[in-house]
Amino acid sequence: MTGPAHDPDDRPQIDPVTGYETTGHDWGGIKELNTPFPKIVLWPMILAILYSVVAWILLPAWPVGRDYTRGLLGLDQQAEAVAGLRRLDAGREDWMARFAGSGDKAPDLAALAADPQLMARAMPAAHRLFLDNCAACHGTAGSGGPGFPALDDADWLWGGDPATIAQTVTAGINAPDPDTRQAQMPAFDWMPRADRQALAGYVAALPAGKADPASAAGKLFEDNCVACHGEGGAGGLMVGAPSLTDASVIYGQDAATVYATISHGRQGVMPAWSGRLSPEQINLLSVYVAGLARQAEGAGQ
Repeated sequence: MTGPAHDPDDRPQIDPVTGYETTGHDWGGIKELNTPFPKIVLWPMILAILYSVVAWILLPAWPVGRDYTRGLLGLDQQAEAVAGLRRLDAGREDWMARFAGSGDKAPDLAALAADPQLMARAMPAAHRLFLDNCAACHGTAGSGGPGFPALDDADWLWGGDPATIAQTVTAGINAPDPDTRQAQMPAFDWMPRADRQALAGYVAALPAGKADPASAAGKLFEDNCVACHGEGGAGGLMVGAPSLTDASVIYGQDAATVYATISHGRQGVMPAWSGRLSPEQINLLSVYVAGLARQAEGAGQ
């Protein structure tokens, strides 16, 4: 292709149809119009530029190193957000103070949970705390997921009462906190493959009640698993051993997944929340989590 031809006549030419001058370029017989910029677009652009200049002067706009210009209005969104948070906290002080304390000075969380008026005011805030801090792992309804235990059933690793939950939330599980709870599923890679396969099949059959304790696999389970998971695999409180008899299995209950667990072990980590949440927030959150199982039971009735 070739570029536009230039009209040797330098005098402006007027298009007889539109009345606009042409640019003098001829594209294979088609002449290019010198159309003016449309005013309907020009005025909004001018207004946008004027608004930008006014905004730069009045509002926070320009970065200055690690800071920024505040503008003549002196607005600071960070300060406004902090002020809003303080107003929110001030509106909660009257009932939030009842959740204050930890350790030996912790409040009676079960008694607080039995106060319907307090719960009506506290649970919306507790739900927000749960969504912000727990839902990413345990799910928005506390139903858990691969690698994360369910919080909406009656099976707990250490206990489902609010005080026990508060202790778990405070110090975490296998966390750096000196008071953290310790739990580990050891690897049984020393066990012959055939025994591990038989044991995996036995554990996978426990939820359906089809595991035979009198079988050779049942003997393997008694010798190697009962010490932590309890008789029949019902779970072992205070040692962090989950129940193997219900549907809320942390990693999966199919034979292949159980075989991988037996062969390689498991060691999940829950962070300690004492450095992020206040004792009041932890106590409030623990009351909320303890109520998830009760809500699930009520929904199932």
